[in-house]
Order: sequence, then C-alpha cells, then structure tokens
Amino acid sequence: MDSFLQIIISGVVVGCIYGMAALGFTIVFNATKLINFANGEFLMLGGVILAGLATGSGFPLPVALLLAVGATSLVGSVLQGLILDQAKSRDPLTLVMLTIGAALALRGMASLIFGRDVNFVPEFGVMPIILIGNVYVPSQGLWIMLVLAAVSLALWFLYSKTAFGKAMRAASQEPRAAALCGIEPRTTGIIAFALAAGIGGLAGALVAPIAAAFYENGIFLGLKGFAAAVVGGLGNPLGAVVGGLLIGVIESISAGYISSGYKDAISFLTLIIVLIVRPAGLIGRAVVTRV
Repeated sequence: MDSFLQIIISGVVVGCIYGMAALGFTIVFNATKLINFANGEFLMLGGVILAGLATGSGFPLPVALLLAVGATSLVGSVLQGLILDQAKSRDPLTLVMLTIGAALALRGMASLIFGRDVNFVPEFGVMPIILIGNVYVPSQGLWIMLVLAAVSLALWFLYSKTAFGKAMRAASQEPRAAALCGIEPRTTGIIAFALAAGIGGLAGALVAPIAAAFYENGIFLGLKGFAAAVVGGLGNPLGAVVGGLLIGVIESISAGYISSGYKDAISFLTLIIVLIVRPAGLIGRAVVTRV
C-alpha cells in the first residue's frame, strides 16, 4: 500500500506540471480560439533561463525565478503581438503552423544561447517534507502543488470576478461586439499570451530541480500539456488541472506497475479514449472546431 501511495503522490506532482502546461493552452484558447503549439517551449524557456541565471551567472534563486518568468512572459507577448497578430491570413490552420514554427525557432535559439548541456537547479527554499507513514511528499513536489493551487485560484478570480477577465472571454467569442464596447481583441490576445507564457515559465522553473533544464524539454511538456487540456476539456481551466492530474497519475501507475517505457503511450491512449467517449473532454461543454 505504501508503494502505491508513493506512486500516486509522484503522479500528482508530475500532473501538477502538466496541469500548468494545460492552463497555458486554455488561457490562449479562451482569448483567441487558437491552439498554441509553442506553449511547451515556454516551460523549456523558464527552466533554461532560471538555470542560466541561477547557476551560470550567480543570481540569487528568487531573483532568477522572477527574471525567468518575466522574460518568458515577454516572449509570449512578442509571439502574439509581432508574429501571430501580424499574419495576413487569419485561417486557424495557418496560425497553428506559425506557432509550430515559433516553437522550433525558440528551441533553436535556446540551444544557441544556453547550450545543449543538461543543467540542474537547486530546490526552492526550505519546505518541510510531509511524511505519512512510509510515504513522503518531496520538498520540491510540495512547492509545485502549492503553486498550482495558487495559480488556479488566481485564474478563477480573474475570469469570474474581474471585468478584465470577462472582457478577455468576450473578445474571443464576439470580437466585433467586444470592439464596439471598447474591448480590444488584439490587446486581450497579447495579454493572454503573456499570461500563458508566464505560467509556463513558472512551471518550467519549478520542474527544473527535479527533471533538469534542457532545450529539448519543451516538446515533451507541451504535448503532455495539450493532452491534459483536451482530456479535461479545452477552454476549461478546471478541466486543464483535472486533465493534468489524471495524465500524471496514469503515467505514474503505468511506470510503477507495467514499465516506464509504456507510460507515454498509455497517457496518449487515455487521450484517444476520452476523445472517443467524450469529445468535449471530461469537464468541457462546448464542441471544439477542428483545425
């Protein structure tokens, strides 16, 4: 029983990272109706920038973390404001292909600037290790869970209780009507990308002490985040978190009781099953248009 509980806890920690990656997809989709396949590279950038500043340049870890999240947010806003928003074609497939191209460009630039070595980052501060019998929650894992809870609560407040959050949703659902009301869809899109990139950078920084920072981490984390967003219900922040936790726990169980070599296949098999049984996702309500 102890080993099973330890596997579940490990899955929850990993699932929290997937959940934050999924939130990035959800935020951008809610504001622009676009699936941003460069989202995984935001996580990669958060990790490699943190490693470069904290271990390479000697910045204090809190300062390096703030700079990494800020820099990643800036990259997200530039991607939307100077690339996607300037595209002559508004065809969804064209924009999706642009995000894929941006992902490849970001990965290449990261390898040139930060190198191709695997970089490790020290754990964040002193956090007590929680022991339940022989089962424990690692210090960095506790940080990850607490940050996901804080981010989820902040997003709930933004979308449910603030005029700006409601304006972001209105700008994506009825752009012309929103513009007549003084809501600028271009501005909300840039802010949504910056917010999604910042959360992604934070997630990448949080996982760096566990999985290291590497320029190729983005595609892996991005695909898992996309799977989590779709499983939970694309466009639903709660669904993104639930989908991430579900994918993480399923992966951990399959690695613990079957083989770690099958965990990725099983997680994507879960995505396929959910799409067949419930195309809108576990918590989603709207049908997503194919692109």
